Amino acid sequence: MDARSHASCCVPGHGPADLHLAPPAPPVRAPRGTAAVRVARGLLPLPGGRFQMGSDDPDGVPADGEGPVREVEIGAFAVSPTTVTNAEFASFVKETGHVTDAERFGFSYVFQSFLPQQLRPVSPPVAGTPWWRAVDGASWRAPFGPGTTFADRQNHPAVHVSWHDALAYCDWSGTRLPTEAEWEYAARGGLARKRYPWGDELAPGGRRMLAIWQGDFPLPSPGSRPGTVPVTAHRPNGFGLFNTVGNVWEWCADWFSPDFHRTGPRHDPAGPPDGTARVMRGGSHLCHASYCNRYRVGARSSNTPDSSTGNIGFRVAR
Repeated sequence: MDARSHASCCVPGHGPADLHLAPPAPPVRAPRGTAAVRVARGLLPLPGGRFQMGSDDPDGVPADGEGPVREVEIGAFAVSPTTVTNAEFASFVKETGHVTDAERFGFSYVFQSFLPQQLRPVSPPVAGTPWWRAVDGASWRAPFGPGTTFADRQNHPAVHVSWHDALAYCDWSGTRLPTEAEWEYAARGGLARKRYPWGDELAPGGRRMLAIWQGDFPLPSPGSRPGTVPVTAHRPNGFGLFNTVGNVWEWCADWFSPDFHRTGPRHDPAGPPDGTARVMRGGSHLCHASYCNRYRVGARSSNTPDSSTGNIGFRVAR
């Protein structure tokens, strides 16, 4: 199967047969001292404890395995208030020389509306989700394809970053990816069994609280500005975390399973011991009620660990 033919509902990804297309990434070899101290200073300490994880929301997709709601206990940890920015990822690459999976594969997935006009005829649509295009040369450096840059998006989330790339950043910065349970505990901000980090209403008082699709997907509303927003846009949750839903999908440490959690551990769960895809949480700026309603705090999805798109990023923990 060609890497450009595999897609999921929310994000396209690589299939098992694509693994021969790119050699394994070299290990990161760079001093972590300064970077680790800098990143650690910005993390928010959270006490941990018991919380109600998961969702029985009628809008949930059964195959995702959101439910049942169950009581989970996690230990204290620290987490970054925002997803990793382009500026932060650029510092990592500059110090380590890391080459991302998208750069090694030679392409990544870009939403069609963001493509420069000259790239549209030569960027094939993804089967089943034609609004995604496989774009040669797209990467974190060139988020919309060759000739584009993140220069005016320094404080936007780094995208076109695979799970492997996120792990390499963590190694450099002395951090790790949050487990799925830690992610949800932090994302909820202390609120129990709510749809969103601020409550059950999507737009309380008409206030826009997150970056999701505005319009009749895949067509944007007139006057809307689709795409990522700065990582500190919108109001933080009760723990001080920004954009835990919307903006970009966030990689978690766990392998994905739709049912492992039904009988799995309830204390510091870390997902199944193996799998083929890694957990992603939070939804993205492309989510819409008619297409992908996974911007609820209990929603979940997954992708293969070498996959990258223009709406996947990550935040770190310790």
